[in-house]
Amino acid sequence: MLKGIKVIDFTQYLPGPHTTLRLADMGAEIIKIESPTGDPARFPAEEDGGDKYLFRAQNRNKESITLNLKEVDDQQVAKDLILSADVVIEGFRPGVTNRLGISYEEIVKIKPDIVYCSLTGYGQVSPLSHLGSHDINYMALSGVLSQFKDDEKRPVQPTITMADLVGAIATSESIVAALLKKERTGIGSYIDLAIADVMVTLMTNHILIESATGEQHGMPRLNGAHVCYTLYETRDGRFISLAALELKFWENFCLAVGKESWLGSSFTLPSKENPVYREMVSLFLSRDFEEWIHLSQTVDCCITPVLEAGELAEYPYYKARKLIQKHEGLNHVATRYCQNQSENIHYKPSPKHDKHNNSLLYELKSSSK
Repeated sequence: MLKGIKVIDFTQYLPGPHTTLRLADMGAEIIKIESPTGDPARFPAEEDGGDKYLFRAQNRNKESITLNLKEVDDQQVAKDLILSADVVIEGFRPGVTNRLGISYEEIVKIKPDIVYCSLTGYGQVSPLSHLGSHDINYMALSGVLSQFKDDEKRPVQPTITMADLVGAIATSESIVAALLKKERTGIGSYIDLAIADVMVTLMTNHILIESATGEQHGMPRLNGAHVCYTLYETRDGRFISLAALELKFWENFCLAVGKESWLGSSFTLPSKENPVYREMVSLFLSRDFEEWIHLSQTVDCCITPVLEAGELAEYPYYKARKLIQKHEGLNHVATRYCQNQSENIHYKPSPKHDKHNNSLLYELKSSSK
């Protein structure tokens, strides 16, 4: 899909590297530029002596070169690399690229059709541009975190860095769109991508609904306010998600569990005062997790298990789609499905720090002759 596209990647940690991982899985060549000390996501080393698992997960299929961008000579090397590239992505705070000699204004002079993406938390120009932040800050500020609350109405901190990852998806989307524009018009692009902006777009429904009704938690049918759309505990302490919103799915569920008497109760409240809800809780508690998994795969009623990370690789759906692949003893997640089932995502392990210095610099020197 992106074979022949070269990306110069000045990012570190998670959002930028996940962006370029997605581009790499689409076939792009990624050259990762690291400082002399390396991407901080490499450290501390794991027990096997290798880079941190976070780094390994996000940096497969990339090449690494070390440059000290505070040095004029290395700034020139960076520019030479960019001359042969299609895309630049950087994750510095606003203004830093000016000091390092690789700002968009500098690069567009030598590469007018470049696709240049600046990935930050709060954009290049905003009241918060000068501030540092992390995933939970973007989730909190966007209102997304307020949608994850416990029974005491306290926000729950997720164990997945949703803002970083969703921000990366939006960034790769913007880069691919800019590449399409470049192919059609020959004109490059500058992309000012702010993770806080991306996260607030996830609140599209909630913000409009609140402005119309005052409801803070989106569509009532989707916020656990009905027995047909909520989570249930199983006999062995696991959880099942039921989302039988449409009548046909609710009917399929009720008939499958022998409860025709529930047919008219799909949108009743999941409260202890509701006899149907009490019966449903008891029903789910009467069967083990595996029994409900069997039903989820045989009855079309929008029911799925709440799986743990260690169960995903062996779950039939992901095995069939080849989305989790084992390489060098570790499970890696493909960022896209390959329609040709004989095709696996190309895999090269994450590069050692400055592994490709010699080969890339030699290539540069050869091309300049």
